[in-house]
Amino acid sequence: MLGLPKSTEFNRRIPKQKFYENLTVSPTLKRVFVEQIRVIWWRNKIAPATMNLAAGEAVTEIEVFEVCLSAPKLDEAVLRQIDKEIPYHILFLLEYEGRYQAWTAYKEAAGSGTNAFKVGTYYHTGWMEESALPLKLDGLSTDKVYENFVRQIAGEALSGAGETLKESVERDARRQELQKQITALEKKIRRERQLNKQVQMNMELKRLKRELEKIK
Repeated sequence: MLGLPKSTEFNRRIPKQKFYENLTVSPTLKRVFVEQIRVIWWRNKIAPATMNLAAGEAVTEIEVFEVCLSAPKLDEAVLRQIDKEIPYHILFLLEYEGRYQAWTAYKEAAGSGTNAFKVGTYYHTGWMEESALPLKLDGLSTDKVYENFVRQIAGEALSGAGETLKESVERDARRQELQKQITALEKKIRRERQLNKQVQMNMELKRLKRELEKIK
């Protein structure tokens, strides 16, 4: 897929139940796996062993999973569960009726000496033909290939110059949080009838907007 080298092809079907047979998975999430997903394919393995790449410090290999859907919407909790179960970085290609979305999350090791990962914000494209997906294998190491996949999918959200991927993700998370706070505060101001409280909230609103402008 994605025009990746033939040496990276894996093309192994993964049983859905592998991801929800764990006793800690809720009945609701199990139902989502059953109802929203038709089949999961492990399409590619991008690693020094499968192509000419240097080993990364944080990313040992990148798996490409094709998730074929029963409807054009998937609960993000499903991807998060798969990411928790697989101790590698994953590029998800959701497929529905021949069209695709690319999804990936910023994922980093939870601590030294373990295979656990912290899975952060998910970024995704819109629905499009596979050939139109904004994904290009770019980089000399698995770290850089992964970083570029995340940035290609996220687009403008992670476009900060001179930042590490982690810094870009943290800035975007703060931007989203500020936007939520601003929207909530604007609603409160519209409902507030006391002038002195309106003045105080407007001062706070201006402060939040100034902070947002600094990190955009």
